[in-house]
Amino acid sequence: MAQDINKDKEFADSENEGNVSNEEVKNEEKSQENESVENKEVEKEVEEQKSDKKEKKEKKKKKSKSDEIEELGAKLQEITDKYMRLSAEFDNYRKRTLKEKMELTKSAGEKILLNILPVIDNFERALNSMNENTNAESMKEGVDLIYKNFTDFVGQNGVKEIEAINKEFDTDVHEAITKIPAPSEDMKGKIIDCVEKGYYLNDKVIRYAKVVVGE
Repeated sequence: MAQDINKDKEFADSENEGNVSNEEVKNEEKSQENESVENKEVEKEVEEQKSDKKEKKEKKKKKSKSDEIEELGAKLQEITDKYMRLSAEFDNYRKRTLKEKMELTKSAGEKILLNILPVIDNFERALNSMNENTNAESMKEGVDLIYKNFTDFVGQNGVKEIEAINKEFDTDVHEAITKIPAPSEDMKGKIIDCVEKGYYLNDKVIRYAKVVVGE
């Protein structure tokens, strides 16, 4: 009977140990489960933080691009306004210059005609004098006076005679119409006679001198 009691006790102890072991296993599993939940929560929190950072970064990037586009738009508008102002100013300058040029041409022609009128007056006086006076000397003096007045007038307007007689032949200002034997050795290649005078206008040749060259 004592043996039976011992066996019952051993069974009871064994059962108690089994119960304790099962309880520990349950507690361990529960602990692991809690730890897994905590880990998942931590991972979720970390993912949320990463997501927030990424979202903030993207927002910042979008804002930066938006600011850049806005800045470029403002610069483009500024450049466009400046171009429009310059274009308007240039158009006004062009119109003003064209008007001034037309007025200058008109006034220059008027000035030339006004200054040539005294020459016409002198011609009329000379013609009247020829009808009343038969003195050749006085008529010659009158013609000389008219010629001098006219040459002074053209000289005042920038017209100057091209030198020709006894000068070296120069194709830039002279036009040879013929060549003749030179009267002396030193006249070879020089101008012996001028058939038609040439003229400059403000240092520009407006008519070449037609000359005879010695050879």
